[in-house]
Amino acid sequence: MPAERTREHDVLVVGAGASGLACALDLRAAGLDVLLVEQAEAVGGRVRTDRRGGFLLDRGFQVFNTSYPQVKRRLRLRELRLRPFTPGVLVQTPRGRLRFTDPTRRPGAAADLLPGRLGSGRDIAALGLLAARDGLLPPAVLRRGRDTSTRTALATAGVSSALVEDFLRPFLSGVFLEDELETSARYFHLVWRSMLRGTLCLPDAGIGAVPEQLAAGLPAGVLRLGAPVRELTAAGAALADGTELPARAVVVATGPGAAAALLPGLAVPATRTVTTLYHAAPAPPLAEPTLLVDSARRVLNTVVLSEVAPGYATDGRALVSTSVLGEGADGQEAEVRSVLAGLHGTDTSGWEHLASYTVREALPAMPAPWPLIRSSRFGAGRYVCGDHRATGSLQGAMASGTRAAREVLQDLGR
Repeated sequence: MPAERTREHDVLVVGAGASGLACALDLRAAGLDVLLVEQAEAVGGRVRTDRRGGFLLDRGFQVFNTSYPQVKRRLRLRELRLRPFTPGVLVQTPRGRLRFTDPTRRPGAAADLLPGRLGSGRDIAALGLLAARDGLLPPAVLRRGRDTSTRTALATAGVSSALVEDFLRPFLSGVFLEDELETSARYFHLVWRSMLRGTLCLPDAGIGAVPEQLAAGLPAGVLRLGAPVRELTAAGAALADGTELPARAVVVATGPGAAAALLPGLAVPATRTVTTLYHAAPAPPLAEPTLLVDSARRVLNTVVLSEVAPGYATDGRALVSTSVLGEGADGQEAEVRSVLAGLHGTDTSGWEHLASYTVREALPAMPAPWPLIRSSRFGAGRYVCGDHRATGSLQGAMASGTRAAREVLQDLGR
C-alpha cells in the first residue's frame, strides 16, 4: 500500500520540546504554514510532569528562572502560579550545616556570611565582587569574555579552594551536572547573573505547565502528538507509520542523539546524565523551601518540593526530591535513603520510594571554549535547534528555537 501523503507545509518542526515550541510559535507569528510533530503524547520533551497518586513528579529535578529573556518574552508568569525557593542554599559540611543566603534579598540573613562560617573575609569579598560584576555588566560583555573553565574563573576571582570545595563545587555540580567545574566560564557567569537577577521557583502545577502554556499559543491543527518521525526525505519527512509530510523546510528540534539520527553527519556534544529519586515522607525533613547540597557530593542536592510548591503533594505527606549524577543502579535507592538519613538527621526507613527518573541527555557537556549559540542551518532546507546548539537551559533551548525560526524566515524570503 503506498504511503499516505499530506499537503505540503511551509515548515515541518520535529519535536515539541521548548525549542520546537518556540520555533513553531515564531514561524506561525510570521504567517507561515507550520506543522509541529511530537512522538510523545504530550509536549515538553524533558520538561514534563507526571502525576503519581497525590504527587506531581517532574521528569528530573527542575528549576524555573524568571530572569531568562525568553521566559520574559514568551510566558505569562502570573498564570503559572510560581512558588519561590529560598534565595540561598544550605550546605552540609563536616563542620555541620551552613547557610548561604543572598543578602541583597534577605538582609536579615547577612550574618550567615560572617567570616568563619562559610568562608573567610577574603572569600566573602571575592564573591561579592564577582556577584557585582556578573549582576551589573550587560550580558553581551560577559559573552565576550575569555573562556576558561569555571574552576579557573573562580580562582582568578580570588575565591579560595576551600570555599570552592565546601560550597561552590557541590552547588554548581547540580547546575552543570558535572563535578569537576570544567564547564565554560562564560556560561557560568551568565548563569550566576541570572540567579542574582531572577527568582528560582516552580509552577504549582509542576514544570510541565511551562511547555503546556507555550503549546496553548499555537492555533488548532499545528501540533500533532503521537507522531514519531522515522526519517527525513527529499520532500520533507516520513512518520513511523509511513505517512509522508512534505515541507519546504524541516527543523529538527530534538535531543542531540535523535537529531544526529535524523541528520547524519551532525556533530553533537557529549551529554550529562542525572537520576532523580522521589520519596514521600510522613513529615517534611526540612520545613523550608531551600535546596540542600552535600559538600561530600554523595548526592547533587535534595529539596522538599512540597515546601516549595504545595501543589506537588496533596495526600498529606511531604515530597522529597534528590538527584545524583549518572545512571541509576541496583541498590541506589537504599544508598540514597541512607545518605538522606544522615543529611536530614532523621529516620528515613518509613519513606515511600515513589519513582526514580534517569534523564539521559539532560544537559550538553559545555567545556571551554563553548559557543553560546550556533547557527541552526545544516543543509538546504534543513535546520536543527535545541539546548545542545546553545546552552543547557530553558533559556538556551528557546533561544536556539528562536534563531532557527529567524534563519528559516530569512532563507524562505520572509
